[in-house]
Amino acid sequence: MAGRLEGKVAFITGVARGQGRSHALTLALEGCDIIGVDICEDIPGVPYPGATRAELDETVKAVEALDRRILATVADVRDLSAITAAVDAGVAELGRLDIVAANAGIAAAPTEAAGMDYHIWQDMIDINLNGAYHAARAGIPHIKAGGCGGSIVITSSVAGLHPFANIPHYVTAKHGTVGLAKSLALELGPDSIRVNTIHPTQVATPMADNLATWKMFRPDLENPTHEDFLEASRTLQVLPTPWVQPEDISNALLFLVSDDARFITGVALPVDAGALLK
Repeated sequence: MAGRLEGKVAFITGVARGQGRSHALTLALEGCDIIGVDICEDIPGVPYPGATRAELDETVKAVEALDRRILATVADVRDLSAITAAVDAGVAELGRLDIVAANAGIAAAPTEAAGMDYHIWQDMIDINLNGAYHAARAGIPHIKAGGCGGSIVITSSVAGLHPFANIPHYVTAKHGTVGLAKSLALELGPDSIRVNTIHPTQVATPMADNLATWKMFRPDLENPTHEDFLEASRTLQVLPTPWVQPEDISNALLFLVSDDARFITGVALPVDAGALLK
């Protein structure tokens, strides 16, 4: 039985682990081939290790085990030329492009705007906002060339729809993705290319599960633990969970890029266990 994305090709950023790997496997299970990139290195100022080349290789093996093709490249979403080259090479090998999933992103330790190192601000904007633009820009000509329409999904955050103190760079970048997506939806609609954003609450990945995040959620404790963080995080959602799983975001992505959502564009879709209701 053919999958919902049989014969299609998706470009995914941040594909080495976490949500990006989950996205690649979810789409591959539905018949999609994958073009993927990840920086595969640590980023100064980010309080948790970056993905590794070994993790990127694991994603490749997992996709190939599903009998799908994948072309994965080490590339930085801040570098438009590198992202464009990766997409061009992927389309040359796989034959087309239908989907862009601009997933790559970083979090940072909480810092007030007035005291923030400017390089930390700049990296956040360059990766979380400009990186999404670069992914879309690299993919749009190929989706248009296919003449069959397509879908672009940008991973935002609940912080893209609601402000939080002490992470102004993250909030700014994630709010920016909403404006970017809505503008692109207007521009690309005549070509049947749909553009939407997904807004997760905390997701069970290294980006959320690290000491800096634990301390942000439990500033009352000198040495908070994983369990301390989960206890605090649980209070932010309406549903009884401290976070969602990567596959929860991937399932939302799958819906948005499939024909089930063929008339959905310019939408900001929370996958937040009710966090935005509070």
